[in-house]
Amino acid sequence: MPTRIVIASPEGHAGKSIVALGLVEALSRRVGRVGVFRPIARSEAERDRVLELLLAHDAVELSYEEAIGTTYAAVHDDADAALATIVERYHRIDERFDAIVIVGSDYTDVGSPTELGFNARVAANLGASMLLVLGGRDPETDAPRTADELRQLADVTTAELAQAHASIAGIIVNRAESTAIDAIPGALADAVPAGVPIWTIPEDALLSAPSVGTLFAAADAELVRGDAGLLARESLGTVVAGMSMEHVLERLIEGGILVMPGDRSDVVVGTLLAQQSETFPSIAGIILNGGFELHPAVQRLLDGLELDLPIGASPHGTYETARRLATTRGSLIDGTQRKRDSALALFEQHVDADALLERLEVATTDVVTPLIFEHSLVERAREDVRHIVLPEGDDDRILQAASTVLSRGIARLTILGDEASIRQRAAGLGLDIAAARIVATDDAELRPRYASEYQRLRAHKGVSIEQAMERLLDVSYFGTLMVHTGDADGMVSGAAHTTAHTIKPSFETIKTRPGVSVVSSVFLMALADRVLVYGDCAVIPEPTVEELADIAVSSAATASEFGIEPRVAMLSYSTGESGTGAEVDRVRAATALVRERAPQLPVEGPIQYDAAADAAVAQKKMPDSQVAGRATVFVFPDLNTGNNTYKAVQRSAGALAIGPVLQGLNKPVNDLSRGALVSDIVNTIAITAIQAQGAGTSAPGAREASA
Repeated sequence: MPTRIVIASPEGHAGKSIVALGLVEALSRRVGRVGVFRPIARSEAERDRVLELLLAHDAVELSYEEAIGTTYAAVHDDADAALATIVERYHRIDERFDAIVIVGSDYTDVGSPTELGFNARVAANLGASMLLVLGGRDPETDAPRTADELRQLADVTTAELAQAHASIAGIIVNRAESTAIDAIPGALADAVPAGVPIWTIPEDALLSAPSVGTLFAAADAELVRGDAGLLARESLGTVVAGMSMEHVLERLIEGGILVMPGDRSDVVVGTLLAQQSETFPSIAGIILNGGFELHPAVQRLLDGLELDLPIGASPHGTYETARRLATTRGSLIDGTQRKRDSALALFEQHVDADALLERLEVATTDVVTPLIFEHSLVERAREDVRHIVLPEGDDDRILQAASTVLSRGIARLTILGDEASIRQRAAGLGLDIAAARIVATDDAELRPRYASEYQRLRAHKGVSIEQAMERLLDVSYFGTLMVHTGDADGMVSGAAHTTAHTIKPSFETIKTRPGVSVVSSVFLMALADRVLVYGDCAVIPEPTVEELADIAVSSAATASEFGIEPRVAMLSYSTGESGTGAEVDRVRAATALVRERAPQLPVEGPIQYDAAADAAVAQKKMPDSQVAGRATVFVFPDLNTGNNTYKAVQRSAGALAIGPVLQGLNKPVNDLSRGALVSDIVNTIAITAIQAQGAGTSAPGAREASA
């Protein structure tokens, strides 16, 4: 039977979606199959967006229709019949999951004291524990609650749940006033059952901030200028411009929306010029009200400026526009990746998820799913945070990944590029990269120092200091020299550059580890139930016997580094002594060399893929082998075979291919696919950080970089 948990609140706007998302994330690290269920759909007229948020999580494989119980109308008509429907529909999916997060009702209907009681009845009938969410702010006034007010709310609520025989696994006070956080657990302790843990999550203005697009819709504003993609950015406040330009400029706020009459050309021009300056806050958008069009001369002026800032035109007057904006509430449901990252970070920092899962008796699975493996990478990187340099600061994917990495505490970052442009673009995308250090390749202090070191290393090739200075304008060389000199612990690049462009500088400066003759690569192939290592699939086209042995030993070391017990299969088109030919002999010789260099390492070769991976085939072909049928590290005889095989497995088996992970260098440098997704970049940064942990001490300048 799966672990079942109902997340419920005695009122609306308590922030159950944040808790539900955090709990799904925590469960996905512990179990293989996570489900979600919504007993009462938020709306009958449109899809339930809280449910859609959770269904979008990578750990959840369930259709929208399967995850819905019933409707508010059905509960009103006949509560007992509606409860029976909920239980029946829940048990249709119950056996498919190891844990199911059940999200209680949202009080979107007419509020009633019995609504919490109905949620408790649902929990009791589904055999689920309850995680109670109390709002740290009054849902009517949005004013913060004191610790005493929360104690009174907890007293009434827990009494009602006790009457309904509900089992409370824990209490989370969400959106709590920061000054009351320390006092809340003690104040609530006497009002809740003994032993029930209490956690508090502080209010975060970002999570309740509406997006620019939401505000435009509220004001009936049509986008007339700017990048529609930036409508997703959160707005952190509203400034109504009813004064002269200089006073408007004094009142601009970071991430704010500026509301002004469309005929105030001076304020429009002044504000847009301020957005190109580093000395003013970066606003999220402008709403021109009153139904006025911009003067043609002003429009011609703006045509000559490359401005992404969204500008909308509203037909309403100043008062009506401001009133509509003031009553528009944002939520996690319609937020950006930054908002989701912030929500998960808050949950992780303020809720002891391990303790909660222990109370829920969530058993840890032995299966390693792609999600569990990805989470393990993040946790490993966090254990000893390292400093990674990202050379491609002009790529939006890099900035999006950087925002996630920083918010989740995966690594400290330096991003290469023009600081003003990068920070302006990040602000426009609604990303928080404030903690990143941004450095230009023409930096007056670092470039000469790196050039001097590069010239010293390449003097035998005739490189002059002038040539070195020119070379250091290249982001790949600059980033690599940061790593080589210890100013960073590792580098991740390749989203906008070729593999050769990314890794060539490391061959020239960082060099290979002692005892390793070549740099090679592996892909970490996360299958449905385990993780395998494939090498080499990206670097060496036709490895020699010695290089093939190097790849095997390095790949085994990489496997161990990521918690995979290495059992190495040296792949060929024949198994054991059954075949002959130059290619088979090359693999046979390489296998012998591996045994000589690493006698403790389980290795088999030559061996065919099926004999290496399938226990039944192995029993027929190599029954006495330690590796056959159980291989975890697959070494391909050449790049053609390796690259095609990893892509075939990735596409046909739905495997998550993480890499290429470069191995053999003294310090970690990793390459990205030019089609890399943001999640791929985050994974590669985590991998590089873990490699850096094993490479030695942290870069001395790394901690200063994020200070």
